[in-house]
Amino acid sequence: MTRHSPLDDPEQAAYAWARFRRLMRFLFLLTVGIVAIAMALLYKQGSAASVHYYIAIALGIGFTMLLTGALMGLMFLSSGTGHDESVEDPTRESWQDKDAD
Repeated sequence: MTRHSPLDDPEQAAYAWARFRRLMRFLFLLTVGIVAIAMALLYKQGSAASVHYYIAIALGIGFTMLLTGALMGLMFLSSGTGHDESVEDPTRESWQDKDAD
């Protein structure tokens, strides 16, 4: 029988998701700042690049930072709430049997 996750409790889940949203808001503001700095530095260099270059760089930096932050945030959410400990590994016994041999 599977164990219940702490995220099954609505109060704990609401707290965990609020913390995740707060982390994502901070990351979004940080991303906007870094993209702005990167655009300013690229523009200051005075290269003969088209506007498409700047758009691609801004989207690339922004998407990468936000995706990485979201995945790390979900990992912290899962680990911090105890959700990881509630998952049962059906292969655990078979691995322990092999280690004993």
